[in-house]
Amino acid sequence: MLGEDLIEEVLYAINTCTIPNGWNDTTIVLIPKINNPKKVTQFRPISLCNVVYKVIAKMVATRLKVFLPDIISPTQSAFVPRRLITHNILVAYECFHTIKNKREGKDGLCAMKLDMHKAYGRVEWTFLKEMMLRLGFRQQWVNFIMQCVSSVKCRVRINGEESMSLKPTRGLRQGDPLSPYLFLLCTEGLSVLLTRAEETGNISGVKVCRDAQPITSLLFADDS
Repeated sequence: MLGEDLIEEVLYAINTCTIPNGWNDTTIVLIPKINNPKKVTQFRPISLCNVVYKVIAKMVATRLKVFLPDIISPTQSAFVPRRLITHNILVAYECFHTIKNKREGKDGLCAMKLDMHKAYGRVEWTFLKEMMLRLGFRQQWVNFIMQCVSSVKCRVRINGEESMSLKPTRGLRQGDPLSPYLFLLCTEGLSVLLTRAEETGNISGVKVCRDAQPITSLLFADDS
């Protein structure tokens, strides 16, 4: 009966676009990034989500990622079905090879590497919602995803003890099945800005050979 009850409750949540109280309560544990960490920044906060919520989030994520190849720029290789990070690695290598060996002309070439600091934690919910609407998602779908994102309450577990309940106002959780895909929707804003900058002549891409398309940007999640 537990399985049938779970299915009934999950379907009710999806059909009504609501997350019942308690389903999105989360415990945050700090996982060290290095041996013998001494600073808070040397820990990675991982959210231990409620099992029932993870069932819902996994269902939504499975539906969402089907559309990613059509709405996410081809320069993004993370978490998108049928795309490989190795492709961007090879293209980046060819770009650096071209830049290093450029000898003709008086104008030089350069490249920049960007790494978004605290990328997941700094996602503004209003921006995420606006990006989903701009990308063509239905209002009902957007409302439900924002319910998944904004209804969270969390406690931090340190040395076996939990803090008081906290209510975040921005950010995506590491440990939520939805977070990687929602973050891609946010980074699409950066891809659009880079494309517009190229179209207006503010930046120019690198051609690795004579007939190749210019490469303006390459992304893997929060690295570009």
